[in-house]
Amino acid sequence: MGALVWRDVRRGYAGGGATLVVAFFLLVAVLFPFAIGPDAALLARVGGGVVWAAALLAALLPVERLVAPDLEAGVIDQLAVRGVSPVTIAAAKTVAHWLAFAPPLLLATIPAAALLNLSAERLALVVAGLAIGTPGLAALAVTTGALVAGLRGAGAVAGLVMLPLAVPLLIFGAGAIDGGAGGLKLLAAVSLLLTVGGPIVAGAAIRMGME
Repeated sequence: MGALVWRDVRRGYAGGGATLVVAFFLLVAVLFPFAIGPDAALLARVGGGVVWAAALLAALLPVERLVAPDLEAGVIDQLAVRGVSPVTIAAAKTVAHWLAFAPPLLLATIPAAALLNLSAERLALVVAGLAIGTPGLAALAVTTGALVAGLRGAGAVAGLVMLPLAVPLLIFGAGAIDGGAGGLKLLAAVSLLLTVGGPIVAGAAIRMGME
């Protein structure tokens, strides 16, 4: 499992995935103030929600490359022959996807907070919320990638599948900024549910894709 995680993390960084995630995330942070105007109070009030929406979309960007290439190349079949279960494969890919996009995203939150006029207190809550919620986003992205693997127009279908499922995470993530510790606990519960259940669902989808 460690070798599979390291392989996917290396592939994610070598393929420019982390750079793309950070660039997209910061692009949203730069363009949003232009869209609503230079109202500093309004930016500070809605900035946390903007950060969470950008993080969700950034996690969705590489979804087509998380599972489908390995299914098509027969890598997952070879792992199955060696006794590696689909659930273990999905769990390893979830860990790898989190390592590939979450640390750069958390670092990019600092300049994004300056662009959105977030105070130091709200920035700390945003970073804490993202640290708690991004494992759920990673699990949801891998699950979505497994469900749409092999489908024509998988990118568009992935958005339709993942975005509705991510709404609770997005709501509790943005709500934790004003809800404090209580909001972070609700966010942690949702993220834990996705992190535990995601690999099970993804493993079942991978097993079906192998047949």
